Amino acid sequence: MKSIARTLVLIAASAFMAFLVVAGPAAGSQRAATGVRVTTIRIVMRDPGCHWFSAGGKLTAKLTAKGPVAVVNYDEAAVKVVGPRGARHVAVGKSTTLSRGTYRITMLGQAPDDNTLRLVVL
Repeated sequence: MKSIARTLVLIAASAFMAFLVVAGPAAGSQRAATGVRVTTIRIVMRDPGCHWFSAGGKLTAKLTAKGPVAVVNYDEAAVKVVGPRGARHVAVGKSTTLSRGTYRITMLGQAPDDNTLRLVVL
C-alpha cells in the first residue's frame, strides 16, 4: 500500500515538474509583458478649446509621457488619434494604448477653433 502511495506521489511530482518546464518560460514571458507600467492619460471636455489632456490636475494641449500610455477619451465625441502607425478612432469612454511616437489628437467633426492635442510618447 505504501509503495503505491509513493509511486503516485512520484508520478504527481514528475507531472508537476514537467508542467513547470513546459509552462515556465511562457509564464515568465507573460509576467514580463504584464510587468510593464502603463501610464493613463485622460482626454476631457472643457471650454474654451473643447478638449484637453488632464494631467496632474491641470489642463494642457501638449503633453510628453513615458510609454506605453493608455489614452482614455472622456470628451463629448470620439477622437481621432494619428501617429506613426496610422490613424485610429477612440469612442467616448474607451481607451487605446500607444507606444513610442508623436501623436496628433482631434475630435471627430471638430470645429476649426477647437484644440488639436499633441502627445509625445518616449
